[in-house]
Amino acid sequence: MKYGVVMFPTDYSIDPVTLGKACEDRGFDSIWFPEHTHIPASRKTPWPGGPDLPKEYWHTLDPFVGLSAVAAATERIKLGTGICLVVERDPITLAKEVASLDFISDGRVLFGVGGGWNREEMENHGTDPKRRWKVMRERIEAMKQIWTEDEGEYHGEFVDFDPIWSWPKPVQKPHPPVYVGGDAEGTFKRVVSYGDVWMPIGLRLRASIQDSMTELNNMAAEAGRGPIPVTIYGIAPNAGVINNFIEAGVEEGIFWLPSVGEDEALKTIDGYAQVIETVATAGA
Repeated sequence: MKYGVVMFPTDYSIDPVTLGKACEDRGFDSIWFPEHTHIPASRKTPWPGGPDLPKEYWHTLDPFVGLSAVAAATERIKLGTGICLVVERDPITLAKEVASLDFISDGRVLFGVGGGWNREEMENHGTDPKRRWKVMRERIEAMKQIWTEDEGEYHGEFVDFDPIWSWPKPVQKPHPPVYVGGDAEGTFKRVVSYGDVWMPIGLRLRASIQDSMTELNNMAAEAGRGPIPVTIYGIAPNAGVINNFIEAGVEEGIFWLPSVGEDEALKTIDGYAQVIETVATAGA
């Protein structure tokens, strides 16, 4: 199994470049940055993780700025958005950002996407939370047209443009893999419709991973697709848990790193690396 690290990069945590280089040096396969453009001060929408929203949610850097800095300082590690709030971004601009990052990193982008949970945040960007899934589908479909066609065009309910010119095109063909996050009702339909990888949050899986993968791949087969890879977002740093995911056929596990200073961050990822070594040794 491959392994990655996800962290909200903030104005008080370890900086993205130091973290990216450290993860690459320790053999991790990927680094992921989440996204929130802002958090509405009303705090009306409950956070799914508990009653108190951690401050990194409104102190986080823009993921594409952070990942671009990491790209310039590394050579191998994959660069993931975990996740990009597509419903809060213009699809033509976002297509340019993703393609530009893939270009300057020589094809290392993993495009994680999701609909988000904060309704007021979406509304501030002009998106009706009740329609966000259709908005996300149309925007991703439109971006694929821009990435893969010399004169991409798209005509939908929420996205509508005539043929356009937009370069660079992504290095990865036909485009960077789209990781669809979540485990809510309708997620598998979205994965099969426009995703390349399913990325559920490990601690919030509604069913066993094996049962979920079977259901997903049955849906994929009905749509004429092959088995869909799975990446676990927020995997527990526990050898037993990881082995269960490996046995189920999960391709990658992403460890959650708190938004902490350099010393604590490096100590934590060293611990994750030791868990990986334990798993590898036991399976040798």
